[in-house]
Amino acid sequence: MKLDGIIAFTMAADCGSVSEAARQLRLSKSTVSERLTELEHALGTRLLNRNSRLFVLTEDGTAFLEHARRIVAEASEAREELKRRRGEISGTLRIAVPRAFGDLHLGPILYDFMERYPEVDLTADFDDRISDLSGTFDAIVRIAPVELPKLAIEQLTISRRTLVAAPTYLDRNGRPETVADLEQHKAIHYMDRGPDDWSFKAEIERVVARVTPRLRVTSCYAMRDATIAGLGVAWLPTFHSYQAIGDGRLEMIDIGIDPDVTPITLAYHDGVGLSAKLQALIEHLRLAFGTPPYWDAGLNLSGGSSPSADFQTDMS
Repeated sequence: MKLDGIIAFTMAADCGSVSEAARQLRLSKSTVSERLTELEHALGTRLLNRNSRLFVLTEDGTAFLEHARRIVAEASEAREELKRRRGEISGTLRIAVPRAFGDLHLGPILYDFMERYPEVDLTADFDDRISDLSGTFDAIVRIAPVELPKLAIEQLTISRRTLVAAPTYLDRNGRPETVADLEQHKAIHYMDRGPDDWSFKAEIERVVARVTPRLRVTSCYAMRDATIAGLGVAWLPTFHSYQAIGDGRLEMIDIGIDPDVTPITLAYHDGVGLSAKLQALIEHLRLAFGTPPYWDAGLNLSGGSSPSADFQTDMS
């Protein structure tokens, strides 16, 4: 029973397709099929029912899958341990990142990481729809406090959200000073957060602002630009708004409540252990972001030293 056959099996099971498994492993489909067949012969049982239209694990395949994953994980951990002992940072690294956060902040940092570690081949999928791990990724960057089952979490930095509006909008409509004042203003709303109400953590309780959305979008870029255009008030992460705040296009609104704070984390399969290259990436990102993160430097932010457990949605 060969390790490359077990790797082919776990990848095919996670991807749901021999073709996709071949693409991820950078092998031909025929090679992956041969490795699967060889594994089945070594085990004396059929693991997969597959043809051009059907791909289903057999009962034995389902039973073997968890064992196979542990074998692959332990082999990978052993290989990475040897690399760590030799000080080697190399190999393929596949991560998923929320799109806008990746576009705004991760690009240059990842380029610098690859320059520092030339033996690492990196795949970075900037996609808001990816919220958990499959066999396709080694890790995902998340902006949410909710932990996921079977995943280990490493905190990279924090994200703060503040109320912002254009000075021209506030000059026309007044500057809200309390949560109740917000109800007289128009909101630019992030659709994927669910209900239109804004809730804020004030000391030990939540308070709600019954704001009226004037614009609903699924893009923080659009929220920021619409707010700069003077269409209303937005509740934006500072990593989106910091430049516009710095140059005066946006103004932070103080309603007597500290900014919401959410951890920015990197999640990976629990029990696998940190590979040398993933550990190097975490350290590189933490150093690049800084404490507090560089986008908060110069902003007049109060409080917010620990993540808010009430914020439940990834916002990218």
